[in-house]
Amino acid sequence: MANIQSAKKRARQNVKRRLHNATLRSKVRTAVKKVLKTIESGDQQAAQESFRAAVPEIDRMTSKNTIPKSRAARYKSQLSGKIKAMK
Repeated sequence: MANIQSAKKRARQNVKRRLHNATLRSKVRTAVKKVLKTIESGDQQAAQESFRAAVPEIDRMTSKNTIPKSRAARYKSQLSGKIKAMK
């Protein structure tokens, strides 16, 4: 455990940030799962709508450095590819 006051504060802040970032990452995963679920249902129109809703969520987490840019690009690429393959 930290002995210096600033290190103690930093440890408290890290705990808060980790919990906050975990909820943000969870939002992204939920959005991706929602798109995958609509793709499995077979309705391409609904899949595209859920994809359009998920993309800003993914981009928002990327801009906040919660998820890496490459992971966001991979999510978007794979989801759009699966939607295009539904035709």
